[in-house]
Amino acid sequence: MAAAALWQPREEGLREICGLLEQQISPNADQVRIWQQLQQYNRLADFNNYLVFILTHAVGKSLEVRQAAGASDRTVRSTVGTVVSVLLQLERVAGWPELLEALVQCLASNDFNLMEGAMDAIYKICEDIPEELDVDVPGLSERPINIFVPRLLQFFQSPHAILRKLSLGSINQFIVFMPTALFMSMDQYLQGLFHLAQDPSAEVRKLVCSAFVQLIEVRPTVLEPHLRNVIEYLLQANKDPDDEVSLEACEFWSAYCDGNLPPDGLRDYLPRLIPILLSNMAYAEDDETLFDTEDDEAFPDRDQDLKPRFHSSRFHGSDNSEEDDEDTVNVWNLRKCSAAGLDILSNVFGDEILPTLMPLIQQKLSTTSDSSWKEREAAVLAIGAVAEGCINGLYPHIPEIVTFLIPLLDDKFPLIRSISCWTLSRFSKFIIQNIGHRDGYEQFDKVLMGVLRRILDTNKRVQEAACSAFATLEEEAAEELAPRLEIILQHLLCAFGKYQRRNLRILYDAIGTLADAVGSELNQPKYLDILMPPLIAKWQQLANSDKDLFPLLECFTSISQALGPAFSQFAEPVFQRCISLIEIQQLAKVDHVTAGVQYDKEFTVCSLDLLSGLAEGLGSGIEALVAKSNLRDLLLQCCMDQATDIRQSALALLGDLAKVCPGQLHPHLSDFLRVAAEQLNIAAVKEAASVANNACWAIGELAVQVRQEIAPVVLTVISCLVPILQNAEGLNKSLRENSAITLGRLGWICPELVAPHVGHFIQPWCTALCMIRDDYEKEDAFRGLCAIVRANPSGAVNSLSFLCKAVASWHEIQSEDLHNDICQVLNGYKQMLPNGAWEQCMSTLEPPVCLGWRSGYMNCGRFTCASPRKVPLRIKSYQGNMSGLVFACNSTDLFDGIHRLVERKKKYQAPDPWNQFEVRDHVQLLKVPLHHEDRRPSSSHDVSKAVDAVGRSVRSMDDIFDQTL
Repeated sequence: MAAAALWQPREEGLREICGLLEQQISPNADQVRIWQQLQQYNRLADFNNYLVFILTHAVGKSLEVRQAAGASDRTVRSTVGTVVSVLLQLERVAGWPELLEALVQCLASNDFNLMEGAMDAIYKICEDIPEELDVDVPGLSERPINIFVPRLLQFFQSPHAILRKLSLGSINQFIVFMPTALFMSMDQYLQGLFHLAQDPSAEVRKLVCSAFVQLIEVRPTVLEPHLRNVIEYLLQANKDPDDEVSLEACEFWSAYCDGNLPPDGLRDYLPRLIPILLSNMAYAEDDETLFDTEDDEAFPDRDQDLKPRFHSSRFHGSDNSEEDDEDTVNVWNLRKCSAAGLDILSNVFGDEILPTLMPLIQQKLSTTSDSSWKEREAAVLAIGAVAEGCINGLYPHIPEIVTFLIPLLDDKFPLIRSISCWTLSRFSKFIIQNIGHRDGYEQFDKVLMGVLRRILDTNKRVQEAACSAFATLEEEAAEELAPRLEIILQHLLCAFGKYQRRNLRILYDAIGTLADAVGSELNQPKYLDILMPPLIAKWQQLANSDKDLFPLLECFTSISQALGPAFSQFAEPVFQRCISLIEIQQLAKVDHVTAGVQYDKEFTVCSLDLLSGLAEGLGSGIEALVAKSNLRDLLLQCCMDQATDIRQSALALLGDLAKVCPGQLHPHLSDFLRVAAEQLNIAAVKEAASVANNACWAIGELAVQVRQEIAPVVLTVISCLVPILQNAEGLNKSLRENSAITLGRLGWICPELVAPHVGHFIQPWCTALCMIRDDYEKEDAFRGLCAIVRANPSGAVNSLSFLCKAVASWHEIQSEDLHNDICQVLNGYKQMLPNGAWEQCMSTLEPPVCLGWRSGYMNCGRFTCASPRKVPLRIKSYQGNMSGLVFACNSTDLFDGIHRLVERKKKYQAPDPWNQFEVRDHVQLLKVPLHHEDRRPSSSHDVSKAVDAVGRSVRSMDDIFDQTL
């Protein structure tokens, strides 16, 4: 069957084409007539098949005829080059040494067709497997790359643009891993780049720019002697009439800044670079976005408009900082690259760029004609691009900037309305911070209402931008939205009736973000009567195979968490639908015909995450739903699924259910524990750290609930957690933290099993405990620490300084029982150690910790940190001046750090300046006035967080060790 399916030429057709090719190579042939005849043949569907057959299989035909078959069509030669590259990947150079000799002969032939064919094959080899050319090959006196690089460099001088392009493109493939052959030829390569910099071929100039971008990224030192010339060239190339050349040149500025190269190398060029970037930020005439500027809300989305979206599996931890990508995958172009370049320049040079940038922006915004709308739009984009990097300089003018942008939300041009939404969202944080200032709330309300109007725009692109801007505003505003909840929900309800499928997905996200932002404020009948009916109707309308369920499931997850137990009135049908979706997908995995849908794991992941949201929101109220379902069986299957994201979400749900209804897990408890423990072995952690993270967290939650029933897996889990703590470098922060917490919980429940081994892991464990924020999980971990140390005090005695540092990491211990436990442990060690050993241990501590211990030891009785080494923490808010904020520390270095931090913060609402910080260095008192106008904007909450961060370095000891000594 396979042989019969192979294409075979018809003898008559083969004879005609061979005859025509024989005529073509005749010196007296009528080339015009032959060319016309070949063009007619080229219209036949299988003409290329004939050429390939003649080239590769026409035994008995002259070499010239077979070469002509390949040479008469560049596509055929290109295809042969692809085949050669693929075969070389399979056989490697050692398995096909004849290829190299053939390619070298073709390059030296002076026959353009042979040279181009060989060069095309070399380019594809360099693109696919460049490292394969930099290996020793038996039978060859030197590596293939040593043979090819000199020849490729020679082709930089070729009169044929295609050969210059292919040779330069081939060498560029080696820049990243920089083989010795290229490094030794770097001077010649750079000379070649400068020679080609003004090449008449745009494709060659693009590759020259690409080479400079790659070099500045991976080998900036080779460009240092030529940097001024390179920058001068790229400034010109950034204005190239060919957009692709200009785009490639534009990439250089971001690459330079991302490489942390000295800013001075670029600073002198900013006055010339910034106008170029701003000019290129205007929409090009052929930009596809310009075709979507009509009132198109009534037109259904095309399938190509609905780009794939991916759900992020549920993650328990502190560093799940992945930002969700936008649903749409937009084309990267010169406008976006220029805006990104301006953004990163603003982050490197800050306010330095404003004197050049702002007059240009003002000039563009001053134009009022319809024909100049693109210039105005680019100016608004530029303001948004520098909103973060130039915030210090822009801050005094933010109210005026926002006042200017608000009317643009109603501009006649949709793309100006769209970009105004985005730019306003970039200032969301500061709009919210100004609410307490004069006219601040009024301005916030105008922004909010303006964005809500645009959510109901008649243009899809504006709708999308408005929803995204609203989501950003929600995250910053949080409870400030509560007074406007009803009108917000009314606008969102109206959008339900207007939006097509693509923007509905974004609307769901905005609703979910709203629920996260306002939390329990949403739990009022008048709000739920507006919000829930359209969501439930859409929920019921969508089929089990409809991928529009994904964002709706995520939306319900946020709502269920925000409403808490109040979601119970909607919970049962949502719960049952999730169970049904998981069941259908489990069946579809083995028999999609019977299931009626194609298998798609995203349905399972989203359903598991919504069930987690229900468990978190309903608490123990979910137990009745779990009890009358087969969720236990489904969950166990999902915990063992081959797909990592399904296991990740399933283990998250396992932990959530353990917290609220552990009794429902008992029938499969041993299986759940075994499966979760299997995710923690070294191989599993390397393969999927996020799965291991959730497994570790789930085991800890189960341990707290099932108590001694955890015993069978304790040693297995400990044997997995210890290597994680001992080799923490490169692992995500949450896995380290969860490992430390779960280890503590296991020690709390089963100290007799864990304590004998404490000497093997006490140091990395205490180091990890230092990094955990104060909460109930940290309390559990320290209960375990105390229980283990009491059971085996000698196991930790040699690591007492690590234990002390861990204790010192607390800001405040809320639990009196735990506080007393820690005091008992410390007193026990003080009494246990011989004379002088306690002081010796204290001498190993860092000064802020050590001095506090010493003064406490000398004072005996109630522990008070007499030495002024205390950073006040948990600062909630400030009204009026800051004279009451006193930082006491041992080192002026700490003060300098705090001062730099404050330098980036704001003046507060009160008329008084920040009066002073006092730094006590033993007997010295340093008073540093902070002038009102020098401060930068922030909220008191931000200062609280910043002080907390500083407090991680200098621990407040008196609250932690009260009554210890």
